[in-house]
Amino acid sequence: MIIRGKTIDEQTRCVHYHSSKDIIAIKMKCCNHYYSCIHCHQEEAGHQTEVWTKKEFDTKAVLCGNCYSELTISQYLESNYQCPFCKAAFNPRCKNHDHFYFET
Repeated sequence: MIIRGKTIDEQTRCVHYHSSKDIIAIKMKCCNHYYSCIHCHQEEAGHQTEVWTKKEFDTKAVLCGNCYSELTISQYLESNYQCPFCKAAFNPRCKNHDHFYFET
């Protein structure tokens, strides 16, 4: 799986977000590529982002950087910030950025 952006490790952490719980990548709707974060996309993609609509929440668009399972947007949003497959903890502060990726 290719993760774009300024990643700093194999668990998808990047130069912008690199706490122990920053282990997800998001598939950007606009280009269908996984990026470590919105800032990585803005710096490298050369185009504007698009937001996944609620009708598309069954799309696999979130990658767990611990087990590399792909989650649907719904699975991620309902996960209570824990991978449903490997139980790795995700950063709950990512909720503050959901509007960059997902229709709210």
